Amino acid sequence: MTRTGKAMDIILHIGAHLCATTTFHDYLHRNRARLEATGCTVWGPRRTRHGLFAGLLPEDGLSAPRPEAARRALGRIRLNLARSAEAGVRRLIVSDPGMMGSLRANLRLGGLYCGLGERLARLGQAFEGYPTKVVVTLRAPDSYWAAALAWGIVRGHGMPGAAMLTRLSETGRSWRDVLEEVACALPDVPLQVLPFETFGGRPEAQLAAIAPGPAPVQYARDWLNATPRLPELRAWLGRQGAALPTGTGRWQPFSPAQGAALRESYSDDMMWLAGGGGGCARLAVDPNKIPVGQTPPQPDLIRGRRDEQEDRRLAGAG
Repeated sequence: MTRTGKAMDIILHIGAHLCATTTFHDYLHRNRARLEATGCTVWGPRRTRHGLFAGLLPEDGLSAPRPEAARRALGRIRLNLARSAEAGVRRLIVSDPGMMGSLRANLRLGGLYCGLGERLARLGQAFEGYPTKVVVTLRAPDSYWAAALAWGIVRGHGMPGAAMLTRLSETGRSWRDVLEEVACALPDVPLQVLPFETFGGRPEAQLAAIAPGPAPVQYARDWLNATPRLPELRAWLGRQGAALPTGTGRWQPFSPAQGAALRESYSDDMMWLAGGGGGCARLAVDPNKIPVGQTPPQPDLIRGRRDEQEDRRLAGAG
């Protein structure tokens, strides 16, 4: 991606799903006036999925869009970028996990964002010429896949079988592979990585990490679209719900050995990032140095579940 020195900086927050993205989008949207007063504008799913990106990326996560539709999308995005720059926008945050792919495709293929490189190459064309940074939020794979499978249940996919759990736990595609593919597709663009375990449920810390400067504290503790717990999953499954564990906590579908293997993979990825990410990815520093650990915010902080805009379509939900 060539740089031309234009004044407007762009931050592409491309995902991932199930990493408190709805909470972050809601925070950005509700603070949009405060952000715009500082020269920062946000394009979230409310905009990217209502025509702006139409034709640029595959709808189903796999097949290439029609060439004419892709050309129109490139022109549309570049026109909107030019208008933002002319309006005096100094920083543009584009945040939508649909840029990486879809949860449905991840579950169908049993891997993290297969085909990501082609999608990002198309995005790179659209944002060509602007100083840009890419941000990825990632999550421990045992927790990520458990949340993805719960997402599938409440959308009618049913309980995963043993073969599916084995496939997910033995997948050879780690977050490191995903990040290296991002760096390969956009080789001249800085790549910043935010762990969900540190930044999940803290949108103001996430904003401060990716766009240094004061971040609004308003609406920073409204947790949205929490992963459904066991009672809700039982209600969705009906008779099948008898196969779920007892209790009211979070569902962990993997065996102890499978969960350990997934956590070991994540530990390796984090060590790689802490060691510099091979020069292609940088681990974000928590501006407040208050990690939340593996436990998301408590239920009394939850304002209620509502479907993410990116969850309303199977091709881009999550």
